[in-house]
Amino acid sequence: MTFIKGLPTARRFIAAAAVIVAAGAAGAAHAAETGKVGLGLPLLTSPFWQSYNNYLPVYAKEMGLDILAPVNSNGDPAQQITDMNNLLNLGAKGIVVGPLDSAAISRALDASTAKSVPVVAVDVAPTQGKVAMVVRADNRAYGSKACDYIGEHVKSGKVVQIMGDLASVNGRDRSEAFRACLKKYPGLSLLEIPAAWKGEVAATALDSLLTANPDVKAIYMQAGGVYLSPTLQTLRRKQLLFKAGDPKHIVIVSNDGIPQEYEAIRRGEIDATISQPADLYAKYGLFYIKAALAGQTFKPGPTDHGSTIVQRAPGILEDQLPAPLVTKSNVDDKSLWGNTIK
Repeated sequence: MTFIKGLPTARRFIAAAAVIVAAGAAGAAHAAETGKVGLGLPLLTSPFWQSYNNYLPVYAKEMGLDILAPVNSNGDPAQQITDMNNLLNLGAKGIVVGPLDSAAISRALDASTAKSVPVVAVDVAPTQGKVAMVVRADNRAYGSKACDYIGEHVKSGKVVQIMGDLASVNGRDRSEAFRACLKKYPGLSLLEIPAAWKGEVAATALDSLLTANPDVKAIYMQAGGVYLSPTLQTLRRKQLLFKAGDPKHIVIVSNDGIPQEYEAIRRGEIDATISQPADLYAKYGLFYIKAALAGQTFKPGPTDHGSTIVQRAPGILEDQLPAPLVTKSNVDDKSLWGNTIK
């Protein structure tokens, strides 16, 4: 299927989807067309996941998929397992889920496998259990790109890493890659805040850290959707928020690519973000669940939509979608999903 930036036209997608359906057995194709797909959201407090949720019905309609009402686990891994079991009980023929805990999700995956219900994991890869595909960007590249940007713009001083949940492979990948990359910049020293994707935790810890270290030169936020506003509010309250170009400016790099980050870049409050593709997560999460229901399988290698499928572990494939660095020089690029939201 040809990669199309922004929302694809129904006619183009239907033409490509027809190939997938033809590849499966007639019974499986019928299931893909008539069976309901369950949608598990990790949380809706983040603008990133709100955008992802808004894209789901758009792509489901274009693909001819019948979807159940999305369920929101509200950041609770135990609730997510209950939610997936509820989707199975409602008769879901396939499930697309954004795992909260890479290990804990295995219980729900095992229950789905027992009922022959395929699952596509979006954004976070499980460490155990069976999935038809993981749809995700290279999260280690997030940490490395953020580190290199900071290293190129700050020659010496203290750098703060506001981490995600280390129970998630995303939090671990970004944290480990950032630490490893920072070794290339001996003038920089690292301070870390484990915030578990919780904005209030990040704000409280950052406030204390800045009191003890008012000379911080840079901050890396692993999730702008939950950390951007609390971080900027904390800096403003402590009179440490200076615009880019000011000698007192703290260099800030984020992850997500939400419109709020783009506005902060335009205002000079932060310097860069990495655009995690909420639109493509929704698009290819549904694409791969439809393919799974049609009996189609995939192999490692380049795709026809600008990404690469890699093998994370035996039997677990991951489509690593592109996630570009966004700075003041390209923040107005119309191809970025964060610039297409009305």
